[in-house]
Order: sequence, then structure tokens, then C-alpha cells
Amino acid sequence: MNLRNVRRVLLGLVTPALLSVLPSSNVFAQESFEDRVANWTEGDVVMPAAPSEGSLQEFFVSASSPNRFMFDRDTLTVGADGVVRYVLVIRTPGGAENVTFEGIRCNTNERRIYASRSNRSEWVPVKGSEWVPILDNTYNRPRAALAYELFCDGPAPPRSVDEVLRRLKSGYGTMANPMQGGR
Repeated sequence: MNLRNVRRVLLGLVTPALLSVLPSSNVFAQESFEDRVANWTEGDVVMPAAPSEGSLQEFFVSASSPNRFMFDRDTLTVGADGVVRYVLVIRTPGGAENVTFEGIRCNTNERRIYASRSNRSEWVPVKGSEWVPILDNTYNRPRAALAYELFCDGPAPPRSVDEVLRRLKSGYGTMANPMQGGR
């Protein structure tokens, strides 16, 4: 038997053995992820102060939207539960404003709106608020931009608020460089 035939025989014996192991290791990884998600508990949520004009950070959402999209840097937190929480401010060209306190779970690609407020009111909790998937559509585009381009490293939340601020400083997800990012 020549060397080429020996390789074929060995490859024929080894390949099925390796392939039979791979699915079981993938199942283990999936079960581990599902266990982590099933055993997850959300930390205490404290309503933040009203957003401050000086701490609003504009970010890029879409060239087709005339609105301005900002989050309040002073309210940005990365919780021990892995949730990135922030205040989102959306302003229309006519001056109307939508202000919400929200959270993003990077590992499950979900978002939640905790509360909303108008200019001079207190936070009003959203009734029936629950975690829902982040869909990259017109309504959810601001959340998708924050999750995919600024806050999350794939399924992992940022290590700290400073990490997000460094990304902003380097131009990720900003009007100056809207195409950078996409982690």
C-alpha cells in the first residue's frame, strides 16, 4: 500500500469519529447557554434622573430619518446582570421629543422599555414591559444601532461604560463615521 492509500484509509477512519464528537460538543455548548439564560435573574432597576442636555450623545441610526437620536451618557450603565441600561432621546425636526428608559441584553439580543417621560413629568413605568427581540426595522433601528454598533460585542455586553465611551470617541456609531462598528 502506498502513502496516498494509507492517508485515504486513515482519513476514512478518523473523519467519521471526529464528526460524531462535534455535534455532542455543540449540544453541550447550547445547553450551557440555555441554562444560563433560563437561570438569569434581572437585577434591581432604578429609574435614572431626567436626561441632561449636556450629556446627550448623538449616534447614527439612518440617513433616511430626519430625527436626531441620542442617549444620555450619564444614565448609561452595565449591570451585574449583563443588561446595558440607558435613556434614549429621539427628537423630530419639529421639536417633538420621545424619552424612554431602556435596557439591552446582548447575550439574547433583546430589549426592554422600562419607562417613558415627557419634558416636565416624572418617569411613567411602561405597563406590561417585557424583554422582546431586537428587530432591525424602522421602529427598532435606534435600539439595533446601539446594540450592534456601540454596546454589544456580539453576544457579550461591554466590559464597562468607559469601553462604550471609548468607542464613541473613536467614531463608532457616530454621524462622523456611521459605517464603522458592526460588532
